[in-house]
Amino acid sequence: MANRQSKVKYRRILLKLSGEAMMGDRSYGIDPKTVGFIAGEIKKTLKEGVEIAVVIGGGNIFRGMEAAAQGMERSSADYMGMLATALNALALQNALENIGVPTRVQSAIEMQELAEPYIRRRAVRHLEKGRVVIFAAGTGNPYFTTDTAAALRAMEINAHVIMKATKVDGVYTADPVKDPSARKYDRITYIDVINKGLRVMDSTAITLCMDNHMPIVVFNLRGKDNIKSLVRGKKVGTLIEGNGKGTEK
Repeated sequence: MANRQSKVKYRRILLKLSGEAMMGDRSYGIDPKTVGFIAGEIKKTLKEGVEIAVVIGGGNIFRGMEAAAQGMERSSADYMGMLATALNALALQNALENIGVPTRVQSAIEMQELAEPYIRRRAVRHLEKGRVVIFAAGTGNPYFTTDTAAALRAMEINAHVIMKATKVDGVYTADPVKDPSARKYDRITYIDVINKGLRVMDSTAITLCMDNHMPIVVFNLRGKDNIKSLVRGKKVGTLIEGNGKGTEK
């Protein structure tokens, strides 16, 4: 373990997965093959001696903000979204344990038959014992996204970095799917992300990371060994940190 740890840049990470990451190429729901791939990538990274926590979204099942925009009361919609994150957390837990990775799911809202309540010290202890801790139900409060939950949990467990998994290979000047001329940033600052209106994480999450000097790496989840490469300090995706101007590739 010590030899492996000496090779890594980040020894405790917070992996932020969107709900959409769980559905693969489907239009909704959970794709077992995709979840199995994610579990495999986590297992390979765990073998590097890294402690891994995961915050997972629920947009593949239910998106609270969209429901609220269509007339549903926002708090009710957000609580429904929290329940969707719990479904995804249990799916990821099952995939991980099927390949021999010990896990714990901790929920910000009480559901004792399915998950532990979120207790910071207990979560840290699980990480120290080599278990993957999956945080469900966001912050447990409406009006906060799972991006903000990821930033909050990363601070609480003293993670060294937030790894934000996406479908593209970093942060671009514009949506690369819609704009072929969009350029990728190798590095960009928190304030530039906010000022340029780049849709990486919501502004509350970015501000929380900025205030607490928590680096964020945005990378393509579908790339084989990307998570393992990142913890070894290799340049993958886009690094968000510090002050000054972002650098385009």
